[in-house]
Amino acid sequence: MNAPNDSQDYPVTLSESEWRERLSPEEYAILRTAATERAGTGELLDETRDGLYRCRACGNELFVAGTKFDSGCGWPSFYESVRPEAVELLEDASLGMVRTEVRCANCGSHLGHVFPDGFGTPTGDRYCMNSLALSFEAGATPDEA
Repeated sequence: MNAPNDSQDYPVTLSESEWRERLSPEEYAILRTAATERAGTGELLDETRDGLYRCRACGNELFVAGTKFDSGCGWPSFYESVRPEAVELLEDASLGMVRTEVRCANCGSHLGHVFPDGFGTPTGDRYCMNSLALSFEAGATPDEA
């Protein structure tokens, strides 16, 4: 898996020291070095209120609560992003398998992976996200693009 590359042209770009100042060590590990939190430990796993999920690093709108579902995988799961351009999808050939990495399209931070096994969802996709990569704003709705 490739860690986010600050040399790419993202709207939000910070130096590594600025990212370290902005994020906790755990958030930095996930968002900037593509680590993964342990399954079943995330604070947003059981969140059921209406609202909006944003990138914890930059605040970019990512998912609306109405697309969240219980996939049983141990991480918050969504069947689609708030807008296709909100996320960036990249091939990830790490760990001896090919997966699709999901990054924030605004800052390049690692969010998780998307899998084509969201059976019973409108899209068939399961965006498996790290809780520490997201912030949740109860009652919020996406801005109109």
